[in-house]
Amino acid sequence: MTRKIIGLAGNIRRPSKTRALVTSLVAETARQCGGANAVYDVLDLMPDLGTCLFRSDASPKLQRILQDIESADGLVVASPVYKGSYGGLFKHLIDLLDPNSLMERPVLIAATGGGQRHALMVEHQMRPLFGFFGASSVPLAVYASDTDFKDGELMDEQTKQRCVMACRQLSNLIKHRIPFETDPAEKRWA
Repeated sequence: MTRKIIGLAGNIRRPSKTRALVTSLVAETARQCGGANAVYDVLDLMPDLGTCLFRSDASPKLQRILQDIESADGLVVASPVYKGSYGGLFKHLIDLLDPNSLMERPVLIAATGGGQRHALMVEHQMRPLFGFFGASSVPLAVYASDTDFKDGELMDEQTKQRCVMACRQLSNLIKHRIPFETDPAEKRWA
């Protein structure tokens, strides 16, 4: 059974450490659980994302990517840290998702930042965001700082080991997931 693993990076420029981290996490998860994968970042959605106020306004390209995210068997989601939180366009993309679409969906959360002072962003910003959706965030989050990278590639051994462990948690959730079915008459967050 081929599972669909989707990566979403909140970066707004390339090359990007955030996209590099997401790409490696998605590849490792797909390797562990036998999945096909795709990685998107905010730049893939421009200029459509910046001009879309409501889901009904989304271009066909943006609709396709939103549906890809909502139909994934597992997600790897990361953002660079901007002033202690995720970026505005990243949040805008998340706001366009159907609130029921991520219910019990396995999600690995991650972030990149300039230094260790931003490390708790994954716990204080990302985890509550996906908690709102009822997603099944893996217990182990990944944070990588600038010093963990060399020439755009993750090099720090401890961070790499944490990535493998987090991917194992995500892979196990994906393998054992029973898809959540929403009763159409029970649209809790319409």
